[in-house]
Amino acid sequence: MDGIETQAVTRGTRWLARAGLRPTRQRVSLAALLVGDGKDRHVTAESLHAAASESGEPVSLATVYNTLRAFCEAGLIHEISVDGSRSYFDTRLDDHPHFFWEEEGRLVDAPAEDLKIARLPELPNGAELARVDVVIRLRRA
Repeated sequence: MDGIETQAVTRGTRWLARAGLRPTRQRVSLAALLVGDGKDRHVTAESLHAAASESGEPVSLATVYNTLRAFCEAGLIHEISVDGSRSYFDTRLDDHPHFFWEEEGRLVDAPAEDLKIARLPELPNGAELARVDVVIRLRRA
């Protein structure tokens, strides 16, 4: 983890520990890139893989995908599906809407206080609401 700052590694290791995940070298390096500076991010597996490569961390794209899935299952991040072929992973866990800039392929947080959902359809029998994802697609005017 030569290319990642010690403070980021420490923060990433604590983040993994809170979820009870074993701190393997690859998990720690990816966690440090995701939460090491304390800022929320929206990443794709490809963008996280590129960031790991730029920092000098040898990790395969398959490992990045598997690690992101493990982080989701542990409740550390949320997966947001923008379309059938593209998923973003969000480190901010509270319920909030997103803007998706179509031309740039960029997902950003939208102001939650401005969103009002008046009513949801009745849920099927035996189902409970897990969460509602709101993605507002934008393009430049």
